[in-house]
Amino acid sequence: MLKRLLNIASLVEKKSYFLFGPRATGKSTLIKTQFPADSNIINLLDNALYFRLKASPGELESIIMAYDNPGLVIIDEVQRIPELLNGIHKLIEDKGITFLLTGSSARKLKRNQSNLLAGRARQAELFPLTFTEIPKFNLARYLHFGGIPMVYLSDDPLDDLHAYVNTYLKEEIQAEALVRELPAFARFLRYSALTSGEMINFSNISSDVAVNASTVREYYHLLEDTFIGFMLPAWTKSVKRKAISTAKFYYFDIGVKNILAEINTIDPNSDLYGNAFEHFIACELRAYISYRRKYVSLSYWQSKSGYEVDFVIGDTVAIEVKTSKRTQDKHLKGLKALAEENSIKHYYLISHDTINRKVDDKFNLIYWEDFLNKLWENKIF
Repeated sequence: MLKRLLNIASLVEKKSYFLFGPRATGKSTLIKTQFPADSNIINLLDNALYFRLKASPGELESIIMAYDNPGLVIIDEVQRIPELLNGIHKLIEDKGITFLLTGSSARKLKRNQSNLLAGRARQAELFPLTFTEIPKFNLARYLHFGGIPMVYLSDDPLDDLHAYVNTYLKEEIQAEALVRELPAFARFLRYSALTSGEMINFSNISSDVAVNASTVREYYHLLEDTFIGFMLPAWTKSVKRKAISTAKFYYFDIGVKNILAEINTIDPNSDLYGNAFEHFIACELRAYISYRRKYVSLSYWQSKSGYEVDFVIGDTVAIEVKTSKRTQDKHLKGLKALAEENSIKHYYLISHDTINRKVDDKFNLIYWEDFLNKLWENKIF
């Protein structure tokens, strides 16, 4: 049993919450470990209960009011019956009941209740395991298999990854989206995985997948709505060098991305390794911002003249990621170009170089483990 960073039990002491996250990231386990065994839990994966409430959503109130202490109610997989949100809204307003609503997709909720309870419930996300949640963290294993708990801890992670992709992605996402052109969607999954971490070019993807650009956009929205991937927007506030505004896309887990892209091995000296390492840092930063409730943006910067910085956090921290074991001045090219804007406070070059240095009293060259330790200790920003 691994201790997760997200303390959802303390969050719901203040207000109702949606807890979102891809399947198998551990939402049900989190609930079991952080709430008493006799908690009021309505599990919509229970078919008998699902069909009853699906036919008569209004019965939710009578079920809840029959509890001895209905102060907190947990509804698992709430997206299966979006109509319940009407009753939940009423119970929050009239009875003061607090809800924890978990789900692996926001797609149906957005379609049926676009305001998601109009601010009466905050949102939290659960991600795959992070660096600081894994004792004796193994980078090579993580870059190959990712951080889905059942996969990372498995004796046969490759087999479990294949099962996850086939069961949860191809079957459930297709059912969720009512995708009619299954071969086209399968081609899209592979292509989007191969280009994960790159700027999205809808025209190229449309041509390679053999569907129109609007369908490609819908496919990406689907991956976002089911938390299988996320967009990384461009930081466009630079003045001296005009910035590119095209977003990038990342899968939520490196292992899932590898399976979809049919990547079987990752040579430490290859571009694949560099891409996987950058992907890993992206996921760590995203999880940190969410778990620590920072409410800042995560983006990247690239000028039209070719200078690039991998990640920008708010307007405060700029981060370049390299796999070099010996950093050199050339690795600071993008950070130095961005520094000319005088907009960012802190600059970091993360690498495999174990000797930490500071250049020009501004650029922090830091070993990746040291950086992540400082990040999770709240010492980066």
